[in-house]
Amino acid sequence: MHRNAEKVQTFLRQHDASGQVRELDASTRTAAEAAEALAVEVDQIAKSLIFRAGDDGVLVIAAGGNRVDTQKLKNHLGVKIRRADADWVKAVTGFPIGGVPPVAHSSPLKIFIDQDLQRFDILWAAAGTPHAVFPTTCDELARLTGGQLLEIKA
Repeated sequence: MHRNAEKVQTFLRQHDASGQVRELDASTRTAAEAAEALAVEVDQIAKSLIFRAGDDGVLVIAAGGNRVDTQKLKNHLGVKIRRADADWVKAVTGFPIGGVPPVAHSSPLKIFIDQDLQRFDILWAAAGTPHAVFPTTCDELARLTGGQLLEIKA
């Protein structure tokens, strides 16, 4: 197992998560690729999107087909929101874009979870590489991340 995926698996194990990391031959870099590889709906992919709120990192875990309304995020946080670049994402999370998991980051992040993810019994999230995922639920994501449910879609 890739060391990034192993880091995620260790976190899941230590926090009594229900799922195990799966490494796939197919790419899971985008929500559409992950959904195709797993034969699930695109909205069952819990995609990790990193934003900058001032100097702080913000992770939005969104349903795969949803776009994030950054104005809603700005209104909620009270600060300007910017999309983070790849180098900053890697520095803050420890993971590359296309494989950023919702857990096991190298720095603390403010975390928000798209309310639309509550519609599904099973979700799939990135597990550290563009070929690794793990199954979870919305409730479990909230428990593992300390994330707040938020109406965030555009």
